[in-house]
Amino acid sequence: MGKYAQYRTPPLCQSKLLCTSLLYLFSVMFLALYNALSPTKCLFRSSPFDPIQAPLFSYPSTYGEHNHAFPTHRSSCSSPVYFSDYWPVLEEIQNLCRNFSAFAPNLRYMMEDGDTFGGTFSTNRRLSYFNHSNDSEELPCGFFKKFPISNSDRIEMENCNGVVVVSAIFDDHDKIRQPKGLGSKTLDNVCFFMFIDDVTLKGFRYHQLIPRKVLDYKIGAWRIVKVSRKNLYSNPAKNVVIPKYLVHRLFPNSKYSIWINAQLQLMVDPLLLIHTLVVAENVDMAIPKHPFFIHTMEEAMATARWKKWWDVESLQRQMETYCKNGLQPWSSNKPYPTDVPNTAIILRKHGLSNNLFSCLLYNELEAFNPRDQLPFAYVRDLMSPKLKLNMFEEEVLEQIAAEYRHNLKRVRSSIRDEESYTTQRTKRARSDLIVNSSCCSRCQNYLSEVWDEAHK
Repeated sequence: MGKYAQYRTPPLCQSKLLCTSLLYLFSVMFLALYNALSPTKCLFRSSPFDPIQAPLFSYPSTYGEHNHAFPTHRSSCSSPVYFSDYWPVLEEIQNLCRNFSAFAPNLRYMMEDGDTFGGTFSTNRRLSYFNHSNDSEELPCGFFKKFPISNSDRIEMENCNGVVVVSAIFDDHDKIRQPKGLGSKTLDNVCFFMFIDDVTLKGFRYHQLIPRKVLDYKIGAWRIVKVSRKNLYSNPAKNVVIPKYLVHRLFPNSKYSIWINAQLQLMVDPLLLIHTLVVAENVDMAIPKHPFFIHTMEEAMATARWKKWWDVESLQRQMETYCKNGLQPWSSNKPYPTDVPNTAIILRKHGLSNNLFSCLLYNELEAFNPRDQLPFAYVRDLMSPKLKLNMFEEEVLEQIAAEYRHNLKRVRSSIRDEESYTTQRTKRARSDLIVNSSCCSRCQNYLSEVWDEAHK
């Protein structure tokens, strides 16, 4: 009996009900832990898509490209994104890029010398181009001065015939970060271009990211394009606007593009993003919604309150101009879920409507300031032909890109003989701007509609 008792089943496992309960408990705990730690709760793929395993670039330890990341954990996902398999997506995007008729007709652009890169046009003149009914009509769209880049960079940009991913770092404001989750053929079919200025270039050389005597250089996936600021704007944010909204002009042969702010790191293959958010939705542009605001005026007031633009008086005049010329607050009657996007990432099809929108929006940024969320709804709602737009949820953005903080301490402080951008102190609105209400009455109807809608 003693020998038999040595091999008896433990009492804990003699009950089938108890064993089943334990198995169920451990399974649930494992699934709950996996769900809590999974970084792609908003993203669903039907199968693995052959990602690149090795890192694209090894940074020196002093550079700290992954410092200061924002946490983006969400407990639930109300708007999951479903991706197709990588290989069918790759083939479909390649076929679409060969079909030139899908991206016609092309706009005609003004070519003349100007005092500024974007030209100087009155409000009425800019507004006259909103209704584009004649394909032979020339449209102002920047480049009234030569864009100051090298000829070799210009040739490479013109040779980008498919999908291009674009970003920019001016004034050494961010770190350069490599895209993750790329398919094995993506670098053969997608161009990555990072625009930088002289200040950022010196920072790269300070950290030995690029050699000092090489003119054409790459950092990982990114081809680096140095832009001389001497013939552009004194404000770095206005210079960033050029590659952000005139990407279709800088890359005239590209068919799709993704703009991504330098403080974001792309975490999903760009081919999958273009296919899911643009091609499958049959839209001209895909852009995330702002997480808090739905009315343009809310963003304008936040811009003034948090000093996102130094000239508060000009902000007020800008909104008065838009109210006078037809800007309406968001309502359920509009075919869009909000009037305020998050422009940190923009996915585009380079067709007529998108290119027209980008030109018109750039003209407003040239006329006022680089806060691109302010003229967004104004241009979108008043332009013709209309823009087909996919405004997706902010929680999706948190899954397709990781966000990092801007540089807190600039490298240029350690570099001698550095010319820094001029800074301007905040210019508050005059007290008589509201007292003399001839200008400020123009937005009263807008604000009244917002008030009435909020108190229904």
